[in-house]
Amino acid sequence: MIESLNDFLFQYKYVFKSLYGLLYYSFGLSVFLHSRHFSRLVLAKSLPWLGGFGILTALYEWGNVFIPLHGQVQGLHDQTIFFIFQQLILGLSLVSLFQFGIDMLRPFGTHFRWVRLVPTFVLILWLFGPFIIGFSLIPDIKDWISFTAGTAARFICIPASVVATVGLIHQQRRQIKPMKLPFMDVMTRCAAGGLAAYGLFGGIFGPKSFFKPGIFLTEESFTDFVGLNPHLFMALAGVVLFIAFTRLLEIFDIETEVMVRNMEQEQVIANERERMARDLHDGALQQVYASGLLAQSLKKRTKSENLSEADRLINTINEAILQLRDFLPRKKSEVTSVDLVGALQPKIEETKQYIQVSTTWDIENLPPFSIDQARHLTAFLNEVMSNVIRHSKSQEMDIKIQYLEHLLTIEVRDYGEGISSGAEQGYGLRNMRERSKLLGAELKIDSERHHGTVVRLELLIKEGNL
Repeated sequence: MIESLNDFLFQYKYVFKSLYGLLYYSFGLSVFLHSRHFSRLVLAKSLPWLGGFGILTALYEWGNVFIPLHGQVQGLHDQTIFFIFQQLILGLSLVSLFQFGIDMLRPFGTHFRWVRLVPTFVLILWLFGPFIIGFSLIPDIKDWISFTAGTAARFICIPASVVATVGLIHQQRRQIKPMKLPFMDVMTRCAAGGLAAYGLFGGIFGPKSFFKPGIFLTEESFTDFVGLNPHLFMALAGVVLFIAFTRLLEIFDIETEVMVRNMEQEQVIANERERMARDLHDGALQQVYASGLLAQSLKKRTKSENLSEADRLINTINEAILQLRDFLPRKKSEVTSVDLVGALQPKIEETKQYIQVSTTWDIENLPPFSIDQARHLTAFLNEVMSNVIRHSKSQEMDIKIQYLEHLLTIEVRDYGEGISSGAEQGYGLRNMRERSKLLGAELKIDSERHHGTVVRLELLIKEGNL
């Protein structure tokens, strides 16, 4: 049966390769069409590279069909220029997959920004080595094609597939799993499996090369051992990738629905606040105003020795009026953005009066924030610092504020008692979680009893959100 299948594939090899290329072209095009620029998911920003990988892989495979057919029809014996372009397309397709994987590993630390340049560096090495120097040293064009394709398979395809698989799993745990969508988790793992299979059959068992292991682990050795060509398994990996990513990209539609639902909830909350403000203005605030007027009237008939008490009463009522007026909606300010550092710095300086604070700022190119964002971030940091002072029994606190790759990170670490696993969640923790939810940020709290607590807020910043 296996021999019959191999004979069938060999007899219709051009048809198989055409369909194989069409499969990866459909996969790449589908990824492009489902891309979302407004999404907060890192996957959305990396998809163009994955789409490029699919389309360029299709062009490379179609080259295996059209170059021989073109030579037969036109009667051409020297098709070197076509083979050169085909190998260049192969290198670009694998580097696109590599870049997709690197981008999926974001965010990078300050000292690891150079990692994004690794695929470009690998491509340059491959171009100047096997591609250019190899072309000048290897006289036979078929040997050169095998050499360039073999080195691309071992030195680009394998690391690209590994990095892409790890990056996809990383984002699945970091952003997709918290959305509590089990089906999307399954599709992400299937997509990662498809990428790993592509690297296994297309990288390890690639064309024959002049060095180990490319001398022994080749397409021919795999076919002799298993009985089937590895391209058949690469086609199956393409089917898995097409189905898995087509379903996985539905997560952007779900994300949009969640955003619309949140906007509707915010509108309901705003309307309710407006109603409460009207009731407060027409009810309680008017009563307090009346109390203030009555207190001033009583002051005029108060004996001189009791005037200080009357003044304190009037001042207390005035303070109550100011506090109540703070709950009323104000006219929209002409100021639409504020400097976050200017908003956070005074709170941190005030905290230094009660505890030793070490502050690290890594905020190069930090954009201005909206008034609401700055208010929530300031209130969040103030809540965290207040909890450290009141509950941790720590003598010092480390605050790190970092902005890198459009990701704002606020991390507060103390060295106190920590949070007991059985402790009841108080207002402070609830307030922090509500603030992070309103910001659309991710909150992480790591605590170990008697070893302190680390509170980390991660907010992905996009221009449309400022």
